[in-house]
Amino acid sequence: MTRIYFNEVVTRDGFQIEPNFIPTDEKVALVNELSQCGYAKIEVTSFTSAKAIPMLRDAEEVMGRIHRQSGVEYTVLVPNVRGAERALESRADEFNLVMSTSETHNWSNLRMPREKSFAGLSDVIALTAGRVPINVSLSACFGCPMEGDVPPDEVLRWAHRFAEQGVRGLTICDTTGMAHPGQVSQLCNALRQHFPGLQLTLHFHNTRGMGLANVVAAAHAGIDRFDGSLGGLGGCPYAPGASGNICSEDAIHMLDAMGFDTGMDLPRLLQVARRLPDVVGHSVPGQVAKAGRTCDLHPVPEEALKLKQENT
Repeated sequence: MTRIYFNEVVTRDGFQIEPNFIPTDEKVALVNELSQCGYAKIEVTSFTSAKAIPMLRDAEEVMGRIHRQSGVEYTVLVPNVRGAERALESRADEFNLVMSTSETHNWSNLRMPREKSFAGLSDVIALTAGRVPINVSLSACFGCPMEGDVPPDEVLRWAHRFAEQGVRGLTICDTTGMAHPGQVSQLCNALRQHFPGLQLTLHFHNTRGMGLANVVAAAHAGIDRFDGSLGGLGGCPYAPGASGNICSEDAIHMLDAMGFDTGMDLPRLLQVARRLPDVVGHSVPGQVAKAGRTCDLHPVPEEALKLKQENT
């Protein structure tokens, strides 16, 4: 049975584009609940400036108040050296650095060319060398809504540049929800061939309804780490029409049903997911929290029982 590791990103990727500020107490409580569900990592927050992402302006307080569960890594997004300095003080277990493989998307998202992003992230890697493991999330790896397809060789080129700097892992992101399963299989096979020693994580969005199909394709290609967002919250503000990340509980339910070992306490996770709409103040895209697991059986309707008895 193949072991799959899940990373939860709702309190960072999900909450950062919510229209209303999620109270700090709610964030802390949610991280503490998720910590009991079997995740390998929880991306708690972002040490970006409060002006850039006001919804995560309480990063230090959240990191200082969460109850850390043994076996769970608490990771944070770090945009630059200043953010890294703040994050070091928070005792984050991992830094997640982000840039795009698409030049246009990088300008839209980070307001700079890729080479400048790379130089800035290289400074972060140098600052934290030997102190905190580094993961690099490469955005728009399967397509850019302004440029179109992003060639796999371009993704591999940037991945190699970061691998040469000694990062622990790479997250390959379908930031704009343009990936399809055939494309995913091809790139995942190439990544595993080129980077056998790195943690490889796939991050999918469900913008065009292919998120879970892409998870299956990646899992069959040997990928064993995935990001997901509780309830399917989140999305890229610089990808027109983009909806949220794949829903964690839906993806975990699917993989469990297929025979993969996710190590997750799905019933407990579903209890947390069912409280999420109250936290954010609106409905969320997740399906399994609404419909229940496929193994959750229900009583036979009395009318059906009566008809059965009458005809036996």
